[in-house]
Amino acid sequence: MRDAVIIDAVRTPIAKGRPNGALHDEHPAGLLARTLRILVERAGIDPATVDDVIGGVVTQAGDQALNLTRTAVLAAGFPETVPAMTVDRQCGSSQQAVHIAAQGVRSGAYDIAIACGVESMSRVPMGSSVLPGSDPFAPLASRYPEGLVGQGISAELIAARWKLTREEMDAFAYESHRRAAAAHAAGEFDRELAWPGTDETVRPNTSPEILAGLKPAYHDPAMAARFPEIGWNITAGNASPVNDGAAAVLIMGADVAERLNLRPRARFRAFAVAGDDPLLMLTAIIPATAKVLAKADLRLSDIDLFEVNEAFAPVVLAWARETGADLSRVNVRGGAIAIGHPLGASGARLMTTLLHALEDRNARFGLQTMCEAGGLANATVIERS
Repeated sequence: MRDAVIIDAVRTPIAKGRPNGALHDEHPAGLLARTLRILVERAGIDPATVDDVIGGVVTQAGDQALNLTRTAVLAAGFPETVPAMTVDRQCGSSQQAVHIAAQGVRSGAYDIAIACGVESMSRVPMGSSVLPGSDPFAPLASRYPEGLVGQGISAELIAARWKLTREEMDAFAYESHRRAAAAHAAGEFDRELAWPGTDETVRPNTSPEILAGLKPAYHDPAMAARFPEIGWNITAGNASPVNDGAAAVLIMGADVAERLNLRPRARFRAFAVAGDDPLLMLTAIIPATAKVLAKADLRLSDIDLFEVNEAFAPVVLAWARETGADLSRVNVRGGAIAIGHPLGASGARLMTTLLHALEDRNARFGLQTMCEAGGLANATVIERS
């Protein structure tokens, strides 16, 4: 099987997902189009040679409806002959797009593919694809008679099950902001950014004391009665914010890169996807990590850097407890709590950051994993060329 390699990866600065955010006035398809143009221009390839563009979008409604990725490809000025599709694996949508693109290249179905993602949470709020009066989970009532819960409650349940304290979660959140602020100050994000800018939700001046003063975000009397073990410790400070942003990754066969005289920057070593308890919802990164390491024939100690999406602080902390991962090697430039989580873009954003961090540290192996609604997770191992 041929090697699938990364030639380039870019992301936008991540903006607040609010009307006052820097990217609110830009249509999400236009934002992704701009990112795609920059990707192919940096790589110096003819967009006509791209066999497929696979994009992740979570809330596929309003401005993000009707195969947004195809709209973005056309808006980017790519030839009409370049196809595109939009995938939904919730928060892992653009990581799944990376998997599809890389697996297509490895199999020979593609020579060149782009994996990407976008989300404009300021223009298309999370959950707005669910029509009033509809119940997407109605068929699950017999299997889960007490009902499933929202992600905030799932995060609270994880914190309770792993006995994670508010202080631990706030300390983790503070470190995310500290690392992201330091990375921006040192110019460590400059190469991966599609254009100059700063991620708007990084708070350089936050502190554990400020975070400790925030109120619980998800307290609900009915849920408190159902789950008396919950300590109500999830706040806006130790969870990811809402954001706008886009990211894109150029993937091709190693043989194609050689023919085009392009330098591969990393190759894909292994892929995995896992399912877990949909009530806890956010824990599938634990079995996904074990699964992808087995497929890669690697041990945890072989991995130099990890990117684990910080949807909520207890998700990463529980994962670290179960895997034994060293947190000093996890999200070394900060994570989603600070940088932001533009849902459909986050998988490609993490891959972009992981690639550049591996290069800057002269490291070899990187592992990326993301929790996803419904009790799912993707995991990917890349090896720097």
